[in-house]
Amino acid sequence: MAQITFKQEPITLLGSQVKTGETAPEFTLLDNDLNEVNLSTYDGQKKLISVVPSIDTGVCDQQTRKFNEEASQEDGVVLTVSVDLPFAQKRWCASNGLDNVITLSDHKDLSFGKNYGVVMEELRLLARSVFVLDKNNKVVYSEIVSEGTDFPDFESALEAYRNI
Repeated sequence: MAQITFKQEPITLLGSQVKTGETAPEFTLLDNDLNEVNLSTYDGQKKLISVVPSIDTGVCDQQTRKFNEEASQEDGVVLTVSVDLPFAQKRWCASNGLDNVITLSDHKDLSFGKNYGVVMEELRLLARSVFVLDKNNKVVYSEIVSEGTDFPDFESALEAYRNI
């Protein structure tokens, strides 16, 4: 099990971490209307998956906005995944006037977090991370941020996404 920090406190990550070059594992998440969504829902599209501990925090808010502003102009899909309840994600999108942001909840069973190795055991939140997948679900970029309150490497993730 890998370790990161969150507010400088050691945190244990659960699950098997996904690495660049691997085929991305399947997951089941809930959309804002409580419908199940899987990786296969986005077959044939390149994907930038932005993972945040909670959409209602400043760093997570900025991460979600940045990736959606920068990558939404590309041919593909940007997904923001957290363990926030779908109702909270929907409220956040509505209160911020962000109609095109796709937020997905891993609250139900941590399917994404376990399969991608980003469940913070001590907090039952997902570690801040970014995964870029090509149209065949091959992982072309993977980053788990070592300090959970820091930003990911936006430029490297966006470059990987644009170069697919």
